[in-house]
Amino acid sequence: MTLHQNLRAIARSNTAGLVIAILVFVLGFHLLAAGFTSNVNIYSVTRSIGIDGVIGLAMMTVLVTGGLNLGLGAIGVCSAMIVGWALQDVGLPIAVSILIGVVSGAVLGAVNGLIVVTTRLHSFVVTLATMSIFFGTMVLLSGSAGFNALPLSLTSFGRMRLFHMVSPLLLLMFAVAIVLFYIYRYTAFGREMLAAGANPFAAKLSGLPVERLFVCCHALCGGIGAIAGVMASLRNGAIVPSMAGALGQDWLLPAFLAPVLGGTLLSGGAVSVIGTVLGTVFVDVITSGLYMLQIGEFWIQTALGIVLLGAILLERGRSALALARSTRR
Repeated sequence: MTLHQNLRAIARSNTAGLVIAILVFVLGFHLLAAGFTSNVNIYSVTRSIGIDGVIGLAMMTVLVTGGLNLGLGAIGVCSAMIVGWALQDVGLPIAVSILIGVVSGAVLGAVNGLIVVTTRLHSFVVTLATMSIFFGTMVLLSGSAGFNALPLSLTSFGRMRLFHMVSPLLLLMFAVAIVLFYIYRYTAFGREMLAAGANPFAAKLSGLPVERLFVCCHALCGGIGAIAGVMASLRNGAIVPSMAGALGQDWLLPAFLAPVLGGTLLSGGAVSVIGTVLGTVFVDVITSGLYMLQIGEFWIQTALGIVLLGAILLERGRSALALARSTRR
């Protein structure tokens, strides 16, 4: 494609629309909400974007398959609790403890994937069940007790302010996004996951191990979810079972909003890492601005739900239009 064609494609994509929407809302909230662009609020927003962005990227890796993971929050909390146990009770180094937590999240995600491919049940049903199983087992083993004696260097990192207003959690989110962008754009493994998600039957005829790829997608989701769990604990300064809400349900809305707004197809086979990041920024900017305007929690959740529904309908409309065009050709 020529430079002109690339620019036209970008202009027509979700990316351009999200960038414009973000700029419009930032300007609007700057004018309407006192302190919206203050260092304190920018720090708060970037911290939220960092965590919510990783949550959205984790869900995106399962949406590739045309499935979903309702247990993402539960996996994130369970993995973070394992990190806390390794740090506080066992006394392992920080890097080793976090690695154990990420591997644990990947294993839990792989369990979801194995159940999905062996039973052929939809991932909605499977992850709805495992969400309760994972969370309940974690509460039973931990006795609902958290870990609040984390190493000072770890909690200090979570409270750090770059340039007096940017959370380092934002940089962690960018690091995860760059890795995923590279995987999907430049590796055979990433292209195989996309092909398997777009048309599993055709991919299997082509010799791709579709079931194994689906399990890998769920494992990748669990590993990234574990990273989000650790990041949430850095924001809180402690690791507690309730940090993602009951059964981890507080993660569900940001997990779906960001990738769907960014252009990831619910039917599978297409992702947008950049779009997911921008979708997260868009949602957190709106949420922060509405809070500063002292809009009630109920109305904020209602607004986000409407945004999600609108994004889903828009995605369905784009898919139908693309199908109609391909049929005419």
